[in-house]
Amino acid sequence: MNIITSLLPVAAVGISLIGAIFIILANRRPNLRESVTLLIAVGKFLLVLSMLPTVLAGGGFVFTLAELIPGVPFQLRVDAMGMFFALVASFLWICTSIYSIGYMRALQEHDQTRYYASFAVAISATIGVAFSANLLTLYLFYEMLSLSTYPLVTHERNAEARVSGRKYLTYILGTSIGFALPAMLIVYAIAGTLDFTSGGILSDTGVAPGTVALLLILFVAGFAKAGIMPFHGWLPAAMVAPTPVSSFLHGVAVVKVGVFSILRVIFDILGPDLLRSLDLGMALTYFVSITILAASLIALTQDNLKRRLAYSTIGQLSYMILGAGMLTASGMTGGVLHIAMHAFGKITLFFCAGAIYVASHKKYISEMDGLGRQMPITFGAFALGAMSIIGLPPLGGFISKWYLAVGALQADQMPLLLVLLTSSLLNAAYFLPIVYRAFFAAAPAATTETGIREAPLLCLLPLSVTAICSLALFFYPNVFLRLVEMAIAP
Repeated sequence: MNIITSLLPVAAVGISLIGAIFIILANRRPNLRESVTLLIAVGKFLLVLSMLPTVLAGGGFVFTLAELIPGVPFQLRVDAMGMFFALVASFLWICTSIYSIGYMRALQEHDQTRYYASFAVAISATIGVAFSANLLTLYLFYEMLSLSTYPLVTHERNAEARVSGRKYLTYILGTSIGFALPAMLIVYAIAGTLDFTSGGILSDTGVAPGTVALLLILFVAGFAKAGIMPFHGWLPAAMVAPTPVSSFLHGVAVVKVGVFSILRVIFDILGPDLLRSLDLGMALTYFVSITILAASLIALTQDNLKRRLAYSTIGQLSYMILGAGMLTASGMTGGVLHIAMHAFGKITLFFCAGAIYVASHKKYISEMDGLGRQMPITFGAFALGAMSIIGLPPLGGFISKWYLAVGALQADQMPLLLVLLTSSLLNAAYFLPIVYRAFFAAAPAATTETGIREAPLLCLLPLSVTAICSLALFFYPNVFLRLVEMAIAP
């Protein structure tokens, strides 16, 4: 493997950190502030993209910033797994940045400079997680993401936002410090390193089965951004934030960082072979199956659109852990691939929820009868995003769910296949009625407004792009599939 020592990973992480400074300096000049936001978003994506050909050719990039403790440097490394996640996050941040401008301006939101600066730091932390060479580097960026997103969650600065912010930090910081940090210390004591290594650094250490089980529990609980029950309560509470923040939480980063961190532990710390020999992968799949089904059932009961989407996300995140826990080729492929497929579908749905609020100030599903005829682009995009989450062709979500289903069959686990099929039916049950009400239900008798009444163009454009991408990923998933195959290869 051709590993190149390069500053490119540092530049990809750092460009938005530097940009955050310029955003703050442009406080009284909104046009400049937003131009800087877009410039660093595009720049970050191009930096990530420039490394893709080398990674696809089997190479990578590395840069060591400092030696923190013996055998554990603060180091960035670009491999197939990190490139997969960074591509998704950096591209969707461009969409989120454009959407934020339309949304924040239309509603004349306060504290926009703090909002954009916090966003910039958060995306730096996200790419830092993607390009971390070891568990300690990942942990530091994970905590950086937690702290930088707190101002976004509490943006409204009211009592509800403060309560939600406290819950957010309690869950996210409490679990990472209380569970993930001790697990890292145990791994270091056993292996003398925390480097991500294909096949896992503990696979040949002779570690006791009970210790492996304990580590798996600690890491799954410690990376609570993944929203696995019972550590999911922060996620619905965070819906008090502006919709672009919700989109970022659910589509671009945060929850995906939690999942990504757990997948790194499964693939590169504990190792698939070790987990398979102890049947711990199957134990994990059955545990997260509870979250998949319970979250889907709760989503059915939610009238607030963003809360329904939040509980949908909780269930969908566990699909990714489910696939990884199968420890079969197709299952692991489906689990990792669902990160991208869900990201594009779910960010589309949240963008649509925000556009609906901007155009009509409606946030409850029961208020949306006939609204699709006034907002055909928004609800058309919503339908595509929903179909992808459900797993219907020809949307990208079908591809990842197909691999998950095949993975369950490869593992000879019919109960897991039943979980996947049942949850997909529940997905349809809580999404399709929204589309039906919007397009086919009669508008309330008191409604006097007619004609097309969409949100501003800067809101419509990103949701249209992400919806089209969800469609395109069904026909052109090859780059992502290649990266996933490289990431899970022994």
